[in-house]
Amino acid sequence: MPDQSLPKARTPEATPGARAAAPAHEGISRRRLLGTAGATGLVLGTAGAAVGYAAAPSEAAAPLTSLGTDRAMFHGKHQPGITDGLQARGHVVAFDLAAGAGRKEAAALLRRWSETARRLMAGEPSPHDDTDVARDAGPSSLTVTFGFGHSFFARTGLEKQRPTALDPLPEFSSDHLDKNRSNGDLWVQIGANDALVAFHALRAIQKDAGRAAKVRWQMNGFNRSPGATSRPMTARNLMGQIDGTRNPKPSEADFDQRIFVPEKGEPAWMANGSYAVVRRIRMLLDDWEKLSVKAQEDVIGRRKSDGAALSGGTETTAMDLEKTDAEGNLVVPINAHARITRPDQNGGAAMLRRPFSFHDGIDADGVPDAGLLFICWQADPLRGFVPVQRKLDRGDALSTFIRHESSGLFAVPGGAGEGEYVGQKLLEG
Repeated sequence: MPDQSLPKARTPEATPGARAAAPAHEGISRRRLLGTAGATGLVLGTAGAAVGYAAAPSEAAAPLTSLGTDRAMFHGKHQPGITDGLQARGHVVAFDLAAGAGRKEAAALLRRWSETARRLMAGEPSPHDDTDVARDAGPSSLTVTFGFGHSFFARTGLEKQRPTALDPLPEFSSDHLDKNRSNGDLWVQIGANDALVAFHALRAIQKDAGRAAKVRWQMNGFNRSPGATSRPMTARNLMGQIDGTRNPKPSEADFDQRIFVPEKGEPAWMANGSYAVVRRIRMLLDDWEKLSVKAQEDVIGRRKSDGAALSGGTETTAMDLEKTDAEGNLVVPINAHARITRPDQNGGAAMLRRPFSFHDGIDADGVPDAGLLFICWQADPLRGFVPVQRKLDRGDALSTFIRHESSGLFAVPGGAGEGEYVGQKLLEG
């Protein structure tokens, strides 16, 4: 979706209050490893443009020995996993409440899930029946984020508390949605810089659901690992494009206004929360890779080599939408994805994209089932995702090479305070 820029992350050494990473040597204990973890993990807004993802650029490439010690905090004004840096591994999973389960069972479940998330994000074992999958690892920037779907409120008798911003998304002409892999009562996003740590959290969350809820759908994703490049840089997506040049930055004055529900917003239980749009977008890579590099650049509107706009300059140089070539043709084509998704071409509409790429194998005909688990955050999807997607639907050159296969919209409440669980204001208010 939008061609948006990306703030720089801070390495553990640059993070205020962070301690030095543990020296790497054989036999290092989990206790010692966790004792060296910084007080905070990477905190930044990340996302790519269109159907790509952005790496979490840092001031210096992170030594591999430090990756396990990075820690995100569970308690806070906002839930984790929104403004934290992209992690190398991710899982998204939706649950439906079990037949007969209502508000009481949902409250007990969110209480269990919150305690499990708090412990795992601190590098501790799950409260009960821990599988030991992550026994030798540190927190590894693990984040666990919880949200509520439209159907959750009727199931729990809380229809009057359902936000209008959670009304179902409109249909788009590019949609080829599988209803069995869309929506859901509850949604959980998990990310970590270690695959085993991420899986450990997924398994713990699933087991905690018990008889209260069952999995509706589950998807796996990945991003470039921190420190994988010789220098910090915006990552490439599975189409090979530099992706993530323009994304809202937390340092911008209107960032919170665009991304988070205000403290005095409606409904009150959503204060400091956000709305997540989740889309499984398949990339038709065989068709894409048949194009010449020049044709691919015209589709995107940016150079493939360095991400700079076709109008010239560097990756961060502002795009000149009026520039023409010697024949009088626009240098950035009128249907180029980067042109269409610019906030200034959409009434200022912007969203914080924080996706994961996916590859779920090769089809029987040899076609890769690969693309993007698109996740974007905004204070109101009717002002963020919807207007941009509508415009893309009307003539984005990239639409020929992608297919939207599943969709969901979830209300993600603000962070839990000490001694609280996520969603407590809704479920006990």
